[in-house]
Amino acid sequence: MRKRMIAGNWKMNKTYSEAVVLAEELACALADGTKGVDVVVCPPAVDLKGVGAVIDQKAAPVALGAQNVYWEESGAYTGETAPDMLTAVGATYCIIGHSERRGYFGETDEDVNRKAKALMAHGIVPISCCGESLETREAGEHVAFVVNQIKADTEGLEITDPSKYVIAYEPIWAIGTGKTATADDAQEVIGAIRETLREVFGEKAEGIRILYGGSANPGNIAGFLEKQDIDGALVGGASLKAESFVAMIESSAE
Repeated sequence: MRKRMIAGNWKMNKTYSEAVVLAEELACALADGTKGVDVVVCPPAVDLKGVGAVIDQKAAPVALGAQNVYWEESGAYTGETAPDMLTAVGATYCIIGHSERRGYFGETDEDVNRKAKALMAHGIVPISCCGESLETREAGEHVAFVVNQIKADTEGLEITDPSKYVIAYEPIWAIGTGKTATADDAQEVIGAIRETLREVFGEKAEGIRILYGGSANPGNIAGFLEKQDIDGALVGGASLKAESFVAMIESSAE
């Protein structure tokens, strides 16, 4: 049985003090637990230390995640962050391959693959993103496109514990637009992702969680979770307020 997950991607939002306040609000709201749902928050890099401190001090049932990583251990890579730097501030998850990283910063499937391997070597769980553009969907090529992404992103990965690798399917046309894929739309692609994972990892694929991302919110999360292959959500805007994020966690409890 795969454990459900709600992960918040704060993107480039929240100053240090604002991030600490939000973390404190979440810690308070979740003081009685998450009812079996794994919860992750991914603040900007400069906020990781502060948010992690709140999680530790309040013993909050929340894991700390980063939004990006570089695959080298150290060196002349100005502006980048190494995996052990994330570990040092308490991060146990890291988003990789987000469409904004791919689109704005030219990241490739090869980059995503390298990052996944580096993270897993340091015991950090990748939340590896994939998804198609509106043009690709309208051409009817969305399933094949995403399947090819998954094959490239997982090339050569060795998975012993399938709970330590997470995929987030995020149709690009539904990110930050207010548009969402229907639950059936999402299941079509996520079902194909699951089948591809079976081809790559065999029976371990059944334990890999696949999240939906793309304007997920308290009003639509329940519909996605009714689908057999959808295990939670990677949440953007709705994760920036404690009330809406906690509502999604509560809706995800089984």
